Amino acid sequence: MVARWRKIRRLASVWSSLERSYPQIPQSCVECDDPKPPRVTLLPSGWQFDAPPDTPILLAAQAAGIKLPSLCRNGTCRACLCEARSGERGERGDALGTPAPVTYRIEWPGLSRDEKMQGWLLPCCAYACADLVIDAPDAVRAAL
Repeated sequence: MVARWRKIRRLASVWSSLERSYPQIPQSCVECDDPKPPRVTLLPSGWQFDAPPDTPILLAAQAAGIKLPSLCRNGTCRACLCEARSGERGERGDALGTPAPVTYRIEWPGLSRDEKMQGWLLPCCAYACADLVIDAPDAVRAAL
């Protein structure tokens, strides 16, 4: 038991040193005067819904009648992993180091800093900060 605890502590210190070597990503959205909630567009379907700043993208989609894949709803399983298509794109469509305009309210949402910088996000625990276009081919309309 003690050996396991020491191993976990050692891994935590290694991880925190790695975290300091990457550029910082803001953890909260900048408050704006715009009363409209951010608009999320899903590709390839083109479905749109509003994502209030206090609601995760997954729950906002469900409220709009859209079902996105999910299992854990806390960012550990990565079943809901999507790529943001907003922001600058290169000639081949690859992200140019701009993270998706989302924030996370948990410390470890299941994405590495590199994945965040490439525009990947977890809708189950991501909160939209601005209008967003997400590549979500597995999204389906929920039966009413």
